[in-house]
Amino acid sequence: MPTSAAVYDCKGPSLTSNERDFFRDADPWGFILFARHCETSQQMLKLCAELRESVGRETPILIDQEGGRVARMRSRDGKNPEWRDHPPMAVFGDLWRLDPGKAQEAAWLNGYLLGDMVRTCGVNVNCAPMLDVRQLDSDPVTIGDRAIAMHSDIVAPIGAAIMAGLQVGGSLPIIKHMPGLGRASCDSHYELPIVPAKHSDLAGSDFVPFKYLSDLSHSAPMGMTGHVVYPDLDPENCVTHSTIIIQEIIRGEIGFKGLLFSDDLKMEALGGHYRGRAEKALKAGCDIALACNFSLKEKQEIAQGVGALTPEASLRAEAALNWKSTMQAPEVERSYRALQELLKPVWPLMA
Repeated sequence: MPTSAAVYDCKGPSLTSNERDFFRDADPWGFILFARHCETSQQMLKLCAELRESVGRETPILIDQEGGRVARMRSRDGKNPEWRDHPPMAVFGDLWRLDPGKAQEAAWLNGYLLGDMVRTCGVNVNCAPMLDVRQLDSDPVTIGDRAIAMHSDIVAPIGAAIMAGLQVGGSLPIIKHMPGLGRASCDSHYELPIVPAKHSDLAGSDFVPFKYLSDLSHSAPMGMTGHVVYPDLDPENCVTHSTIIIQEIIRGEIGFKGLLFSDDLKMEALGGHYRGRAEKALKAGCDIALACNFSLKEKQEIAQGVGALTPEASLRAEAALNWKSTMQAPEVERSYRALQELLKPVWPLMA
C-alpha cells in the first residue's frame, strides 16, 4: 500500500498493539507528538522508534515546539531539567526594535537550539515558525505572543532566521498558518474565524512573510494552512478547504513550492464529519491531512478517505526531506549562553 497522505498521533507515551496494527495498515506519511508523548528524552526516543517500526521506515515525526505557550517539551517548573523553556516568538520582535541585527542573531540561535532539542529526542520536523502578522484585535490565545510582531517587515526576516536555525539544528521547519491567521478574532480550535479584510490589505501585510520565505534561495520546505475564511478571497470555504486560496494565493501569488499540510482537522472551526474534513482538505490542494487527537475508530474512518500522496506531493515531500544544511552546528551550551546574553534586555528569564 502506498504511503497515505496523512499524519496521525497516538493516545499515550507508548504504542498499543491496536495502534501498531492500524499504523501498519494505514501507512501514514508521518506522525505528530503532543505534551502527553513527552515525558523524558529516553521515553521519546523509544516512542519515535516504535512509530517508525510500525510503518517499517524512517518516517517524519512532527512536534509543535515554538517556545512560550506552545511547547510540548517543557521543563515543567524545573521538574524536568532535560529541557529548557524557550521564549515566545514576540520576544524577538521586541528585541528587533532595540537592535535588528541582534534580534536576527538571537532568532537564529533560538531556532538552532529548538531544532537540536527535538532532534535529540527522535523528532525531525518542528511546526514553526509561526509567521502570522498580529493585529490589535486578534485573538490573544490563537495569536498573542506567539506572533513575532505586528509588522510584516519584522516578521519576515525573523522568521527566516528561525527557519535557518532549525535546519542547522536538525529539524525541518513548517511555516504557518498560510496565508496568514494574524487577523483572527477567535480561536479556531473552537470556532471558525471570519476575516473581512480586502485582498489588497492581506497582500500588503499578511502574505508578505510567507512570500519572503518562499522567495529565498533555500525556500521553506513545508507549510501549514489556517482554518479561517476570507470572504474577499473565497466567501464559501475556509483556507484548508479552499481550492481558490490554495491554488491561486498560496501556490500562485505567494509562490509557495513546498509540502502543504492542513492544520489539525479536529478543530471545531471545521464542520462536517471527520473523514469528509480530510477528503475536502486534500481535494482542495493540501498535500497531507493532519489528523490529531482522534480516537482509533475515528482515525480508521479518516484513513478510508485518505488516499496515497499524489505524484506532485510525493516530489515535494522528497525535496523537503532531502534538504540538508551545510552549516556546521555550534556547541549547544555556548549557544545557550549567547542567546541568554542577547535576550537580557527583553527576556531575562531564560535559565
